[in-house]
Amino acid sequence: MALLLMKTVLVVEDSAIVMKVLKHVLARSAHIHPIYAENFADARAVVESGDHDFFAAMIDLSLPDAPNGEVVDYTLEKGIPTVVLTGSFDEQRRETLLAKGIVDYVTKEGRFSYEYALGVLHRLVKNQRVKVLVVDDSSTARKFVCGLLRLHLYQVVEAADGVEAIKALLAHPDIKMLITDYTMPRMDGFELVKTIRSKYEKADLIIIGLSSEGEGALSAKFIKNGANDFLRKPFNHEEFFCRISHHIDFIELIEQVRDTANRDELTGCYNRKYFFEQGASFRNRAVQQGSPLSLAVIELDDFRGVNERYGHEIGNFVMQRIADNLEGAFNRFLLARAGGQEFFALMPGLPNDKAVAFVDGVRQLVAANPQLLGGERATITFSGGVTSVLGESIDDMLSTAGACLHRAKDAGGDLVFGDD
Repeated sequence: MALLLMKTVLVVEDSAIVMKVLKHVLARSAHIHPIYAENFADARAVVESGDHDFFAAMIDLSLPDAPNGEVVDYTLEKGIPTVVLTGSFDEQRRETLLAKGIVDYVTKEGRFSYEYALGVLHRLVKNQRVKVLVVDDSSTARKFVCGLLRLHLYQVVEAADGVEAIKALLAHPDIKMLITDYTMPRMDGFELVKTIRSKYEKADLIIIGLSSEGEGALSAKFIKNGANDFLRKPFNHEEFFCRISHHIDFIELIEQVRDTANRDELTGCYNRKYFFEQGASFRNRAVQQGSPLSLAVIELDDFRGVNERYGHEIGNFVMQRIADNLEGAFNRFLLARAGGQEFFALMPGLPNDKAVAFVDGVRQLVAANPQLLGGERATITFSGGVTSVLGESIDDMLSTAGACLHRAKDAGGDLVFGDD
């Protein structure tokens, strides 16, 4: 899965005790790099210095030199997504701040409040990669919901009715959530949900229904037709974001579980099972489109000798290092550890001559980076077989590439052979 980059966040807090807690909580985050300020003047100075590109801000609402939330107005004017921290809950002030466009309003009620605020920041970081489709025939209502989502940094796609929504899903297969109104022309919310659920499972696409109609059973109808959740309009901003975040957290957890199941335990590369699942799709697509597809079988040369001489613990460490090198080299292709000292790679778009040249370049790269084994520097090499003959199945391709690999091994190893 894609790595999340560290984001710089402005943290403004005048209480020494609260600041200590915040520093402790934020220090545990691998994704947040906090820049601290104790008052409005310091915060403004650090922002205007231009030394930092602030991703978000966590701001105390009442500061000695900004008692009426002036620092919040400042960060919002600068276009910095802002989470407000406050010592007391004020409903009217909360509504005013939400209307101004803050991300969230968090009352300092204990350690969990700061953990929650950190969770909001983490959610903002991840939201940048989450695409949400909003479906509503009312441009005003659609604009309102889209505005809320963009406030939390979601990628937003819009559709005016169910028919447009289907087209949008086809155009954007990476959409993770669909928020749809009930009453729409051509295809209403119920019809849309039923149509979508014939293709997408609940764990693959979250659907949330919306409606301002007064029928009490509407929520049950939506959920029975396949929606994950339902909200009645007008809804509370914070409830909306809590529901959205809950469902996105769920779908990301499912993705994480699936990804773990598809990974080799030792190296973190994709495993043999995943390669066969994806390989069939790659091959079928190449056949249908008449496009080149090459498959490589890679085997480390005499890796058994490494284990016998230095032990399996060092052997495992070396295997992890080699796998990292291979993953970096094949990052735009599909690489999997087939087991033992063998790897498979699929290279769509490369004909045989270019694929052989590419794999041979990787071979030279691996050989040029010797491993430190028991105080000795040892060169690890591999042999490879590459085929672009599609055959009748992915198994046929593996068999043909395997034959090429055997020719390379018979010729002395540390070679890459392609189709004759």
